[in-house]
Amino acid sequence: MEVRLQKFMAECGVASRRKSEELILDRKVKVNGKVVSELGTKIDTEKDVIEVNGKIVSSEKKVYILLNKPVGYVTTMSDEKERPTVMELLEGVKEKVVPVGRLDMFTSGLLLFSNDGEFVNKVTHPKHETTKTYIVKTRGVPKESDLEKLRRGVKIETYITSPAKVELLMKDNTNNIARIWIQIHEGRNRQVRKMCEAIGLSVIALKREGVGKLNCEGVERGKWRYLTEQEVKDIMENNM
Repeated sequence: MEVRLQKFMAECGVASRRKSEELILDRKVKVNGKVVSELGTKIDTEKDVIEVNGKIVSSEKKVYILLNKPVGYVTTMSDEKERPTVMELLEGVKEKVVPVGRLDMFTSGLLLFSNDGEFVNKVTHPKHETTKTYIVKTRGVPKESDLEKLRRGVKIETYITSPAKVELLMKDNTNNIARIWIQIHEGRNRQVRKMCEAIGLSVIALKREGVGKLNCEGVERGKWRYLTEQEVKDIMENNM
């Protein structure tokens, strides 16, 4: 289908139509490898390759995927150490997607993927306060005063965590283990592990149970599914 270049760029989320026109006039747009600077240029959305500032613009449909991640996979597009990556689990997905946030190699549970930058931002940026829920198995049994520290916020390295919701699900004093429910809305690097370490606990196992209203119910470990329109809407409208 033929459309005007600036209209195509705007529809793909590159910029507004006016800003897209400025990019064309500034000779920052290529069609099939050649610089285009005329606003009347039409392109074939099925055949032509469009580049803006050296990056290919895609009109692929936006997709949103939920994976039930197993332990043993790193959350990255590729790994220089040749470890298994979560991308290898998305068999059958044709669109180019990226992980929404990350789970470390030894954490299992809910991991999202998308090619929608706005959706990624809604889930990952702390200002949107999208909740992430975890179940933690620990070596060491916390006191209620320890849990209260997590609820108020604890110091990790150079920052203090935002208040968390925390509940003790199980404690076994004989074997010195516990299971804790933790809900946060930040998601810094290895945050839940570091929060537990800050109150003297070591993490034996960590699973992300949910993101917002989403959970892994009905999705086997290592398998994935597309989100429904309503699930995407809930995230985008912060309907948590």
